[in-house]
Amino acid sequence: MKYDLEERVSKFGERVIDLSKLIPKNEITRPLISQIVRYATSIGANYMEANEASSKKDFRNKIKICCKEARETKHWLRMIARADGGSVAECKILWKETDEINQIFGTIARKSSEQ
Repeated sequence: MKYDLEERVSKFGERVIDLSKLIPKNEITRPLISQIVRYATSIGANYMEANEASSKKDFRNKIKICCKEARETKHWLRMIARADGGSVAECKILWKETDEINQIFGTIARKSSEQ
């Protein structure tokens, strides 16, 4: 079976969108939801851009942005878990997935620097 990172990060973004639909909206959660959707979906968008990079330097830069967006997503997941106790279990699952995605992109960035 072929490993498809593009599909994995797309599905991750979709899961974050699904989670955001379930969170009760109030003055605390609205900005958190906005941030997490922005960062979580940006991971996939930047990976797609990396795959169409015009140079190795451009590729490496986009991959590093994927790492950055994944780390920020972990932060927003933690904040959402605090703001909405009903989301803690799903946030933990998504946090773990975000951590794995960050590690994958970190490895890709390191390997692209070695070439």
